[in-house]
Amino acid sequence: MTKHCTWCQHGRTFLRDVAHGMFIITHSGLAMVGLTALSLVLALWLNPQWLHSAEGAVFNWLRERQVLLPWLPENTAERATAVSLQDLPPAQAAVAEWLGRKYKVAPEPLAALVAEAHVLSKKTKLAPHFILAVMAIESNFHPYVQSQAGAQGLMQVMTDIHAKRYEAYGGRLAAFDPITNMRVGAAVLSDAVKMRDGSLEEGLKFYLGGYALTEDGGYVAKVFAEQAQLDQVAAGQKPSLP
Repeated sequence: MTKHCTWCQHGRTFLRDVAHGMFIITHSGLAMVGLTALSLVLALWLNPQWLHSAEGAVFNWLRERQVLLPWLPENTAERATAVSLQDLPPAQAAVAEWLGRKYKVAPEPLAALVAEAHVLSKKTKLAPHFILAVMAIESNFHPYVQSQAGAQGLMQVMTDIHAKRYEAYGGRLAAFDPITNMRVGAAVLSDAVKMRDGSLEEGLKFYLGGYALTEDGGYVAKVFAEQAQLDQVAAGQKPSLP
């Protein structure tokens, strides 16, 4: 009995020593963690550049792993349809700025459209200012306009008729993406001109109303007048604004 109690006493002593040791280790470990965290915060506070680099590294790590955190702001500037005027050649920047004043639209989104018009010009063989002029008359550069007939977007493309053209861009809702609508509209316009033996005037009429069109209501004249003004702006002139 006495021997058994002696073993119990030794066991309790051992467990007490282990618990005390664990407490010391844990306490010291937490203290070290606290000191490390304090040192890190102090270092970042003294050197803001380190803080900026650390934030960027953490954000990139989370984004690469597709971690969605509601308190992290998303960089939507990357998908915005907008370009700085300083990034365009002077003639294109002048056109974007002039269109912005005329149609009361911010010049940065217009700059993206002007730049895209020059890209599409090489693909469609249509003058960039001709494409922009059609867009101006069709929608006044408002990407969400819809006509009573169902024409949608910047180029007022009939989405129901040209739905297949949008499939490569993800479907019908792509009609409301400015650049996509512009690309589809320019392709439709180019095909209309080709169907009319290369005549811009007849191609515009077909683009406006197809085979059923009997009167364009001055549409063709408006497009050509707009194109002429854009040509003047690009050449350094300043046509009067209404």
